[in-house]
Amino acid sequence: MPAMELGKDIHWVGAIDWDRRLFDELIPLPDGTTYNSYLVKGRNKIALIDTVDPTKEKVLLDNLREAGVKSIDYIITHHAEQDHSGMIPRILELYPMAKVVCTPKCKDQIGILLHVPGDRIITVADSETLDLGGRTLEFIHAQWVHWPETMLTYLREDKILFSCDFLGSHLAQSDLFATDEARVYRSAKRYYAEIMMPFRSHILKHLDRLAKYDIQMICPSHGPIYRRPAFIFEAYRDWTSEKPKKEVVLAYVSMHGSTQLLADRLVEALMRRGIAVKPFNLSRTDIGELAMELVDASTIVIGTPTVLGGAHPLAVYAAYLANALRPKTKFVSIIGSYGWGGKTVEQLAGMIGNLKVEVIEPVLIKGMPTDEDYSKIDALADAIVRKHGEAGIE
Repeated sequence: MPAMELGKDIHWVGAIDWDRRLFDELIPLPDGTTYNSYLVKGRNKIALIDTVDPTKEKVLLDNLREAGVKSIDYIITHHAEQDHSGMIPRILELYPMAKVVCTPKCKDQIGILLHVPGDRIITVADSETLDLGGRTLEFIHAQWVHWPETMLTYLREDKILFSCDFLGSHLAQSDLFATDEARVYRSAKRYYAEIMMPFRSHILKHLDRLAKYDIQMICPSHGPIYRRPAFIFEAYRDWTSEKPKKEVVLAYVSMHGSTQLLADRLVEALMRRGIAVKPFNLSRTDIGELAMELVDASTIVIGTPTVLGGAHPLAVYAAYLANALRPKTKFVSIIGSYGWGGKTVEQLAGMIGNLKVEVIEPVLIKGMPTDEDYSKIDALADAIVRKHGEAGIE
């Protein structure tokens, strides 16, 4: 996409990565992503807000030329991760008068990660401002969304928030703006689930602080731009709230069919009791979809066969993922089968120390399920309904 004007002397000069399908060698990207870089011109100075991933060097440089950039005075660096900052050395080389503007912690990080010389860096305090000539940049320190050195920038006169990773999404599209809000909502929720959810308490504080600003447009570092900020702010308020929804996420894997039968029975039993259930066969699941459903779930059930005395590795990974993402889930249980014994329950229960949950009595059976075993699954469904009611989950 070529450089696009967002307002007088404000341009998007970033890059769309249509084909990227994995981020950090970990996070699936079914819809690609964008690396959003913005150019703000004042009467006296020009600021480039974030760069792009180094793989898109040519796109950024072409867009700067198209925007008529002859000089850059400041490179505002919100975050040291290379998809934001990776082009800093090249921009400093091309624009020798430019200075990098970042938090003190970010200065340390870009020194380590990119070997940016310290004499080319200006550090700014929280709420410090920078005058470009008729345009004022206010810097907002926003630790732990999602790194400790993260910063946001508020363009006072134009009422624009440049929000870094915060409020973003991995979504490549030809429309620069969040016009199709239903589509953007799902991408933003997935992004929140995969990246931001572990930092819910920090995010709530930042949301409260940003509520004091008059924000007319939000320009994140990834994904579409929000011309209706209330849309994404309201979504984040919902996702970060402490109250989960009456939903069960069932993450399971089956080797020879026993656990599959238990999972099928639990899905049916919960549906009969009016509980929304989201089953995920871990041998086929997009982990990002699983993470997204964890955002609202009140209960997580992990289903697993027994492998060498413990849980199947995919079930172990599901427990690890839930523990790392720290959703607002209130209850956890385990179902599965074994042949001669093992430590599955102890193993999985020991992996969820970050979750503030109550463990509902697991159902572990020997071999293929019997009618008695199915009755235990029905009893588990009853217990989930009861626990939801006692917790006031509606």
